[in-house]
Amino acid sequence: MSSSDMVATALLWLGVTAELVCLLGVMWMRDAFDELHYVAAATTIGPLLIAIAAVVTGFSSLAGTTECVTACVALFVLNPVLTSATGRAGRELLHDDLRPTPDEWARQP
Repeated sequence: MSSSDMVATALLWLGVTAELVCLLGVMWMRDAFDELHYVAAATTIGPLLIAIAAVVTGFSSLAGTTECVTACVALFVLNPVLTSATGRAGRELLHDDLRPTPDEWARQP
């Protein structure tokens, strides 16, 4: 086993571990808005480590490596937009408005 294979294996294990931690975070949180933080992390940290592992090993072809890295970059770029839109939609459904409620203003430091 070469050093690049060992690095790729370690990165893959770290990526899978990051995904499992995010999964546990989603299961542990009770509020949908708190769960969004763990869902957002699940689409950035794990895929980034897996994409680096794909680049290190090079898959079996350049096309496979390019597809994997492109998918991970798409997740990384589109995730903030999707998370923000989901949070805004949930807040609007919950409060019928995006502005803070008087209780939320009172809790401001």
